[in-house]
Amino acid sequence: MGFFTRSKARKRNGAGRPRGSLDVRLSAQDRAVPSDTPGGQIGSDVSARRNPKSRSVKKGGAGRRPRSGFARVAYWGFVACLWGVIAGIGAVAWIGAHLPAIQSLEVPKRPPSIRIAGLDGRVLATRGDSGVAASLKDLPKYVPQAFIAIEDRRFYHHHGVDPMGIGRAFIANILHRGVSQGGSTLTQQLAKNLFLTQDRTYTRKIQELVLALWLERKFSKNEIIELYLNRIYYGAGAYGIESAAQRYFGKPAKQVTLAEAAMLAGLVKSPSRLAPTRNPDGAERRAQVVLTAMSAQGFVSEAKAKVAIAQPAHALKQMQNGSVNYVADWIMDVLHDLVGRVEDDIIVGTSIDPMLQAAAEKALTDELAAKGDKAGVGQGAMVAMSPGGAVRVLIGGRNYADSQFNRAVSAKRQPGSAFKPFVYLTAIERGLTPDTIREDKPISVKGWKPENYTREYFGPVTLTQALAMSLNTVSVRLALEFGPTAVTRTAYRLGIASKLEPNPSIALGTSEVSLIEMVSAFAPFANGGSSIIPHVVENVRRNDGLILYQRVPQNLGQVVEPRYVGMMNAMMQETLLTGTGRKAELAGYPAAGKTGTSQDFRDGWFVGYTAHLVTGVWLGNDDSSPTRKMTGGGLPAEIWARFMKTAHRGVAVANLPGLSGGSFFQTSGFNAPLPPSPPPGMAERPQPASKRSLDSWLIDGLFGRRN
Repeated sequence: MGFFTRSKARKRNGAGRPRGSLDVRLSAQDRAVPSDTPGGQIGSDVSARRNPKSRSVKKGGAGRRPRSGFARVAYWGFVACLWGVIAGIGAVAWIGAHLPAIQSLEVPKRPPSIRIAGLDGRVLATRGDSGVAASLKDLPKYVPQAFIAIEDRRFYHHHGVDPMGIGRAFIANILHRGVSQGGSTLTQQLAKNLFLTQDRTYTRKIQELVLALWLERKFSKNEIIELYLNRIYYGAGAYGIESAAQRYFGKPAKQVTLAEAAMLAGLVKSPSRLAPTRNPDGAERRAQVVLTAMSAQGFVSEAKAKVAIAQPAHALKQMQNGSVNYVADWIMDVLHDLVGRVEDDIIVGTSIDPMLQAAAEKALTDELAAKGDKAGVGQGAMVAMSPGGAVRVLIGGRNYADSQFNRAVSAKRQPGSAFKPFVYLTAIERGLTPDTIREDKPISVKGWKPENYTREYFGPVTLTQALAMSLNTVSVRLALEFGPTAVTRTAYRLGIASKLEPNPSIALGTSEVSLIEMVSAFAPFANGGSSIIPHVVENVRRNDGLILYQRVPQNLGQVVEPRYVGMMNAMMQETLLTGTGRKAELAGYPAAGKTGTSQDFRDGWFVGYTAHLVTGVWLGNDDSSPTRKMTGGGLPAEIWARFMKTAHRGVAVANLPGLSGGSFFQTSGFNAPLPPSPPPGMAERPQPASKRSLDSWLIDGLFGRRN
């Protein structure tokens, strides 16, 4: 019965079969399948046993051949590339959307020229753009060709972006796991210089590509190369090829030789490192690479390239006033506070005396060259100012080309005994005199046992003798007698702005200060006790004469009474006559000052003055390593004396304030070099250091800033 039922069903569903014929084949439903076995599994195994070849046929496609491994890799590689292209387009679109609207972009105005002039009106240094642009038609053909040969040999054949260069750089960056190459065209470099930061990131790179394409649409190739030559940085503060040609070769850009053009083109790779004033050998080697590239690309003949290689360019020797760049950098730091954003060419008039600047630089560099190695000294700094605070000389280091760090303004070091005048002034203002006796003997302060430099002790001495011989024990006793806080107050009042720790060791100058602070704080001794603010900028004016800033002299009032000034000058004058500063004596010209040597001979100081000039010298090492037992009374005092003798040639002799009519000792009858015996019954009056915190106004200093 079941057979006939199935037969009728097959007749209904089996068109084309002879009528009345019987189909005895088993269908899948007719096969016995165990209840716990997936349908068709046993049948499949049976079929496989009957036809072994069928095992290779995959489910879902009778007779379909499987993909090979290569086909699968190609397929998924294509998919990955497709998504990569989509992601790249999306990234470009996103970054492009975050750029200013292309139609609003304009080539920025060139940076303003900032000329810095000395006291005599002569330009000492220039910052920013030179103010003069070179015209491409006036330049020899080999000038732009040198840049194209080394930076972008396909410049005239691409539209702002060179895919070959980008591909080469991309592979290099993948291998180095970072952005090590840019693959930038000249147009891309120009876009970066005009509109973008110097960050080496992929985001900035894509922005650079978009802007390069815009530049190529807006400007011709010749306009782009002209903009490029006049906007890029060439090192040594030179922006633009005209400024660079003048800076390195002392001639206009239209007169540079083939060898000089090659050297300028070579600087683009690393202007600061390859500047011929700093690295002549590196600049020359790079120029040879440029000349070889020019020859290979047919810009110059091989013979001309060989001649230029054999006769390389040489940069002019730096002028002796190269140290004035420290002044220029310092001015650039404060210029915004004086005149705001600089948008026009300006001239900054300063108080710098070019003759004194050159004399100070020569004294410092010559003495360090002759004696620095023996003394274990690598660096030095100098500051000289008028008693009214006008900075005449500022040298921030031994060689600006080697290090632009300004040690005269930015470095803070322990002044050692050069700080002691603030201790003695504190004592003088509280009733002591230069003839007051104090005991020079060992002292212990809570386990701290300061010693004299020679470890000798002289017993009862006058304050004058103690300061002249820089006796540490007497200075500590005075600081304890009147309190370290009183000493710090005195130092702040005279001009120290750095934070001072009011502890007993402050008497020996253990708190760090800058050289310009020390010189400023000694100025009241030279001017009769008036407060000063050190200044270097006298005026700022535009090229058309419009005054943007004019310094107005300020009367800041008296910070030391004249009679105390006279006493301090008498004591510090004796330092040069019989004390630790004898090497700084200026024969025939009244002068005073103080030596300073920090712990472990790390720093050597001499700060001294006449009625005409206040000058400080610091020597040491940038890593604070000890010198070979250099003291402030040695090499620093010698440099100070050499400079001051030059600075006072032809200057009328003038007595220090409070010493008119002869020295204090001549008028007081004191001229004994040996320590006198103390009066009977003299006793020490040590007092513990005050722990009261300083009032906030004390740490403002006279510079109008808080440290």
